[in-house]
Amino acid sequence: MIQIKKRHFDVETDGFYGAYWKCKTGSDCAMIAMIGDDPEDYLARTSVKWLHKLGVNVMTMSPGKKDYGHHNYPLERIEKAINWLKAHGDQKIGIVGASTTGTLALTAASYFKDITLTIGLTPSDFIWQGFMQGKRDGCKEWPIDGESLFSYKGEPLPHMPFCYKHPDYWHVIEKETKRTGDMINSRKLFDDSEKAHPITEDEMIKIEKIHGTVLLIGAEDDVLWDTAKYIRRMKQRMKEHSHTCRLDYVIYEHGTHFVFPESMLKTMLPVGSGLFVKLAFQAARKHPKECRRARLDIDWRVRNAVAKWKRVDR
Repeated sequence: MIQIKKRHFDVETDGFYGAYWKCKTGSDCAMIAMIGDDPEDYLARTSVKWLHKLGVNVMTMSPGKKDYGHHNYPLERIEKAINWLKAHGDQKIGIVGASTTGTLALTAASYFKDITLTIGLTPSDFIWQGFMQGKRDGCKEWPIDGESLFSYKGEPLPHMPFCYKHPDYWHVIEKETKRTGDMINSRKLFDDSEKAHPITEDEMIKIEKIHGTVLLIGAEDDVLWDTAKYIRRMKQRMKEHSHTCRLDYVIYEHGTHFVFPESMLKTMLPVGSGLFVKLAFQAARKHPKECRRARLDIDWRVRNAVAKWKRVDR
């Protein structure tokens, strides 16, 4: 891996956990990228490498060192990162997240108007209960009572509680994963929880408050949650609420939970990226060509969104 000049940030000294990677070609645009479990891990570095080719600086962020869960993550951390970027010459700020951080990207953008490009890969349109990852009673993940995915001003944000408690929460995921042959399958957990607790308005992400452009990407065959349904709800929400942002969205029939741009996936896995996705999800084994076509289309859409965003208001 090529060494890229970076600056590291810690919660104790800077108010957030992240790393800033300046683009060699020079830019006054920065993307906050939340891909990977740590701001300097392999996935984070490869996303930096990919975004640098689009001519933007990158601030990688994650919940915390060796903290692989998402629970009461303070939105102030993103607010502080935005303020640092603005103070250091970045006039335009975007945000991109995938999976749980896709939901975080949308939530943060709905709070902070300085974010003018928001890319959510497989996001949800609501906030759910916080969870922790690690090892506990033979489980790799468990929900945390009374905690939300995110907090603001010291308070957990309203959230959908999971209908399964520990250890049933993990046992449901484990059983579904074994049944389907996927790397992980948690869709039943989400579907059952929403049936038991219909999402309230307080728990919905106020995407109409986002500024600039919002790009939502998901697939019908996502087995972690029903992102296709969530994206359609967000489209409907935009119709029902006044807004100034421009919504672009795409839902693929086949694409799995890994709706990454094809060239980004190739950067992450130079050899065998297609094989990796096939091993991870049965849908990719059944429809490899369609999944690859989706990733190629995503590649074009994300590049196009970033290029347009960089040009606007020049």
